[in-house]
Amino acid sequence: MKVLGGLFMFILIAAVLSSAIAVVWTRHESRVLFVELTRLQNQRDDLNIEYGKLELEQATWAEPRRVDDEARQALGMVNPKPQDIQLVRR
Repeated sequence: MKVLGGLFMFILIAAVLSSAIAVVWTRHESRVLFVELTRLQNQRDDLNIEYGKLELEQATWAEPRRVDDEARQALGMVNPKPQDIQLVRR
């Protein structure tokens, strides 16, 4: 009977220790994952800010008045004269 009680006590102690180790490991993993989540959220926020800046820059570069000025100055483009316009019909 004493052997069974000792074995039962050993099993209970092993189960308690295993449970305690599992709790510690789970908390550690939780903290590691929380730190990773925070880092990724910060990265997401930084990327959202950069995306907003790029959208603003794109809108500035694509503004029709700016494109027209750039075409005239850098490429030397001009509006065609009425006699240079041809209508093509299919």
